[in-house]
Amino acid sequence: MLYLTRKVGESIIINDNIEITVVEIRGKSVKIGFEFPPDASVFRKEIYERIMQENQAASSSSSTSIQDLLKKKD
Repeated sequence: MLYLTRKVGESIIINDNIEITVVEIRGKSVKIGFEFPPDASVFRKEIYERIMQENQAASSSSSTSIQDLLKKKD
């Protein structure tokens, strides 16, 4: 993991097209702003993990359903 120190108004650039800027610091809370291409997906980590779990569950049940359909065909 990379650790950087930035002040309010300072930014970092990732892959030439994602800019992250420190907007505000209040106590232990930091507000950050993002500029990124319109085709990029951005999720909070807990939401992303939930999506991945649901996708995994859906793909597991789908493969079982397909196998059941194939058995019924025979």
